[in-house]
Amino acid sequence: MKRLPMILAAALVLAMGSQALAQGGPVAGALDRQSAAVQSLLGYVQAQNTTGFLILKGGRIILEQNWPLPNDAVQFRHTMAYETTAEGALLEDVASQQKSFVSFLVAVAVDKGLIDVEKPVSAYLGAGWSKAAPEQEARIRVLDVLNMSSGLTEQFTYAAPSGTRFFYNTPVYAITKKILAAAAHRSLEDITRDWLTAPAGMKDTTWRKRPAAMADVGNPTGLVTSPGDAGRFGLLILAGGVTPDGRRLVSEASFKAMFARAATNPSYGRLWWLNGGAYAIRPLDRRVDGPLIPAAPADLIAALGALDRKIYVVPSLNVVVVRMGQGAADKDFDQQLWLRLSPVLE
Repeated sequence: MKRLPMILAAALVLAMGSQALAQGGPVAGALDRQSAAVQSLLGYVQAQNTTGFLILKGGRIILEQNWPLPNDAVQFRHTMAYETTAEGALLEDVASQQKSFVSFLVAVAVDKGLIDVEKPVSAYLGAGWSKAAPEQEARIRVLDVLNMSSGLTEQFTYAAPSGTRFFYNTPVYAITKKILAAAAHRSLEDITRDWLTAPAGMKDTTWRKRPAAMADVGNPTGLVTSPGDAGRFGLLILAGGVTPDGRRLVSEASFKAMFARAATNPSYGRLWWLNGGAYAIRPLDRRVDGPLIPAAPADLIAALGALDRKIYVVPSLNVVVVRMGQGAADKDFDQQLWLRLSPVLE
């Protein structure tokens, strides 16, 4: 991911992958579903409340499976599930996975000269956007919000100097969408369409107002998408921000900056999760020594959301993996999934 040849090669991969995804099914090179390793993987994934599972290697679908929601998934159906695609995949609110999509949009805005992440948030939203004292608020940069180190509580009150402590804070993150709209003088929907989904060929991805049952999360709009579109986004990241027709959506510098490890958490970048760090701080301030996912390659980057929404991008394997559905039963689902993915991807 750091070298130009890898980016250029991935751009070709993305072009092939987009064609494969458009065909809506497996292509040459698909995994043998009868093999013990694949059977074990699919059996495990299905048992973990999955609705959509997709693996792309070399830009092509090598495994794809969609499962219907069980009849007793009433709450999920009312809060997270929407229509069904022609391929039988659910359109779902991908929860905090949206953060990584927004990270990409911020990177584009930086390239356009609309946002400077070193400037305070108040430069875009005006003073008084938080409940911190004026001098405390003035020190909170856009970068601090992207790194989850704003120093604010979920109620926007002051807790620590900005840039000194990692706290996974969804309500404060949500202001990045307001920053984008204010800086561009356009709606988030228009920005997302023009800067990301249209050029990347993502036709199933939209912002939607969340139902009242999700009103307490501090983030009233959800990103709704399909496994296929999530795969396209993963391929765009694998390609270094280059579209199938060779158009670069984000500069190499801004692309690389998305994955710079935060000083307060080496397993987090700018709204992206990163493997291979010395330690990881998950949501709720739980610090664990070692990498985010020990069983996964060290160069894995991920867009993760509640209920175990996953987009894994692994440049060393030329792989994108997507998982959607209800929350997995296993608390260490990332680790258990990669213990079964690794034999399949060798």
